[in-house]
Amino acid sequence: MADDLRALFSSNDAASFDTDEAFTNRGHQWAIVAAAIEEHLQRLADPAFDVEDLERPRTNLVVFHGVGGVGKSTLMRKLDAALTTDEGRPPQWGAPAWTRRLLPIRIDLARSASTGADFERVILTIRLALAGALGRALPSFDVALRQYWEHTHPGEPLDEYIRRGGLAGRFSAMLPQQMQSAVSEVAGALELPGLVGSAAGQVTAALVKALRARREHAVALAGASRTAALLEAAPDLEALSYYSHLMAWDLSRLPAKKSVVPVVLLDTWEDTADRHRDLERLLQRLVWLLPSALFVISGRNRLQWGDPALHGQLDWTGPFAWPGIDAPTPSPVPHARTTVPGGRQHLIGDLSAEDCDAHLARRLVKDGQPLIGADIRAVITARSHGLPLHLDLAVSRFLEIRRTGRAPVPADFDHTFPGLLARVLSDLTPEERHVLRSVSLLDAFNLDLATQASGFSHQAPARRLVDRPLVTHNPYALWPHHLHAAIRTAVHDDTHSEDRWAPAEWHQAAARALAALGDQWRGAASLGPSRMLLVACLRQALRLARDHRLTDLGWLTDAAFAYTSDSVWEPLAPPRPDGNDPGLDTPADALAELLTTIARRQREHRARTIDRLTAVLDTHVLPAELTEMALYYRAKAYKDLDRTGDARAGMQEVADAGGRFAPQARRGLANLARIGGDFPTALAAVPTLGWKGRHHRVLGDIHWPHGNIDEAITAFEAARAEAEQHDAAGERAMAQVRLALATSFSDPVRADDELALAHQLLDGLDQRANTLLAQIAALIKDAGTDRDIVDRAHALQAEATTAGLPYLTRYLELGLALHHAVRGTAVELAATIGRLHDLTGGGDFGFFTDIAHFMAGLPLPEPGSQTRWLDDEPAVRERWHALLAARRAYLNAPS
Repeated sequence: MADDLRALFSSNDAASFDTDEAFTNRGHQWAIVAAAIEEHLQRLADPAFDVEDLERPRTNLVVFHGVGGVGKSTLMRKLDAALTTDEGRPPQWGAPAWTRRLLPIRIDLARSASTGADFERVILTIRLALAGALGRALPSFDVALRQYWEHTHPGEPLDEYIRRGGLAGRFSAMLPQQMQSAVSEVAGALELPGLVGSAAGQVTAALVKALRARREHAVALAGASRTAALLEAAPDLEALSYYSHLMAWDLSRLPAKKSVVPVVLLDTWEDTADRHRDLERLLQRLVWLLPSALFVISGRNRLQWGDPALHGQLDWTGPFAWPGIDAPTPSPVPHARTTVPGGRQHLIGDLSAEDCDAHLARRLVKDGQPLIGADIRAVITARSHGLPLHLDLAVSRFLEIRRTGRAPVPADFDHTFPGLLARVLSDLTPEERHVLRSVSLLDAFNLDLATQASGFSHQAPARRLVDRPLVTHNPYALWPHHLHAAIRTAVHDDTHSEDRWAPAEWHQAAARALAALGDQWRGAASLGPSRMLLVACLRQALRLARDHRLTDLGWLTDAAFAYTSDSVWEPLAPPRPDGNDPGLDTPADALAELLTTIARRQREHRARTIDRLTAVLDTHVLPAELTEMALYYRAKAYKDLDRTGDARAGMQEVADAGGRFAPQARRGLANLARIGGDFPTALAAVPTLGWKGRHHRVLGDIHWPHGNIDEAITAFEAARAEAEQHDAAGERAMAQVRLALATSFSDPVRADDELALAHQLLDGLDQRANTLLAQIAALIKDAGTDRDIVDRAHALQAEATTAGLPYLTRYLELGLALHHAVRGTAVELAATIGRLHDLTGGGDFGFFTDIAHFMAGLPLPEPGSQTRWLDDEPAVRERWHALLAARRAYLNAPS
């Protein structure tokens, strides 16, 4: 209202345009929920209410939506507490008017939560809550649930699953007992005591038969008109989603003194999203078929069930099915959020970009059109970061410019507003202002970080600051606090406040923040490795050191080595916000570029990697240890591009330096010897490598080209086990991919399992070369079959070439040679061997051409092999030919 009055008195022609406002607070949100509960209870008391009426529109739903981190989950927890006890309800919310017993059930749909984005867990969570509240069975639902459980989880006790799945609570033991009680109750009603201990299938069959015969006791116990059909359906996940209809029927049959109204709070709805809306469809079915429960949903986006275009993806769509949540009618001025009864969707917290634009469009309207143009709205939205205060100030600024007679333009709004910071700082103490500026350097922080970055020895100012509404709190984040982005930008851009910082003060604060991040990482690392904390510290620290041109890298050197030790390659350094790149003239610039290049080589051509690493080395600003890191990874890129001479020189330089990358460089030299066909030299290096040199993996790579598949499998299994002991997820995935490769030659059945595990371990890791190698292993596993081997090989070759990984094409051609040899297609085999000979003509991977001849039983062309095998050549030939014979026997075996 204040903003409307400000607009009214800001112009002589204020009467010519309309204003609107659309912000809520938590008290208002409680009022929305309270009104929805009262409306829902009145609907349940209506004699015409029938849980078996599946055509009546549904209004048992309230939706809160807003951008992430604005307190939606906090609101849901507060609603849960307020509906559970009077003590959990803030006094200002007032006492509710209803007297009927409610049962709040909060379910976090986040994939990381114990309830999680899993429909089965949602159903079990609701039933567990009812088990505690009712203390009795729900006969028809429990019989159906038991049948589903025995079919879907054969031999797995429900109580054990509940405990293992994180659903255990005070009532976890009651549900299995109540399910058994339901079976006993049904058996008693059917006068079949012998079925009490029977499998659920026998009980349900007897119950269905009795319901079909309209036996009085069966109908009284489980007489919903659709019970028999549901129990006859296959007890799968689809059926489980319809069982909520039985739950509704059972709840409707409870005595008045035992009755309860569930209020189901579904949090983090956005994590149910997928392309096909599979989980969303099941959850919508739950809401529709359980009309006696009120559902309160929170998520980042509006619920789209009112959109008829979704018909086919969801069961019930459109404004008739879901009154109050229908999609708005297109209009030049977006519809305001309604709070009148029947409105089911409500915006909370900061605004999304779409809602920022909608708010600005309807704040000032003239002749039915938005007064603020779309181009200006876009700039204001981007600058606001969803902060309502920024939008209000922008509207005031728009009216101020318009009052001068000049038409506002987008550039007038491409900045922060001093008024925003003035309002923020107005009630802060000088110490709190100091902390505010210090933590504005950090993307996120905790009390220790805030205190150290501020240079204080006591936490009191930081504690007071984090209690302010300008600091967002997320208890599940690594660092639970962060400043609102618009406020953070305003603090950085401040040139008006009396106590604003000089550049030297910002530089000192950045140095303190960098040291504080290092203390947190080292303190945690002393207790045990934490990859998440390492990456988080590096992301903040690299940006700080780069943006504030800090010259002392300090702990960042150790952190850089820790980051590269596991080959996971999470993104680290974001681009500069202003888009400017002043060059690599400080150690921090060079280190950020070094680590970013190492990580991005998984997504860039290796030639680009070499260019970027060369540029870093040419600066000569890195300390010796980090220079060796750059040399090592440039040598790896040389190897991937078949520039083995350059690769060998780089690896030798790093190995001779004897620094922290010396073991990896020695491994690189061993691999280069193997690639060149000098297996004795490669084998001789293995004892010198140890864990840091990945000795088991190197040994496996030596064994499998000799056809010694069992020895290779043993080595790769040892490599995987050693990686697990060191909690090295990246190395574990690499060892598993090579294990899958080895088994793909000898045992296609086992290779299927090993490849499944390989893809599981690769998930979440940015290892492009190993991902492609796993796909090549799958092709080798399928060699000799009709599974599009040639087309798949062509597609993989294109990917390898694009990635700058030409060495992988030799693996592809070797797989094709096996394929054509198994099928006896001599012309195609000769062409494949010819291509393989061309690819290995320089000496690298020449043994692949030998292996292709060995498998097919063909003589080697003159002057013979240049490979130095560990065994004599006939033994290697015999093993590979035996592998070919085994593959033919496997494919010709009767299925």
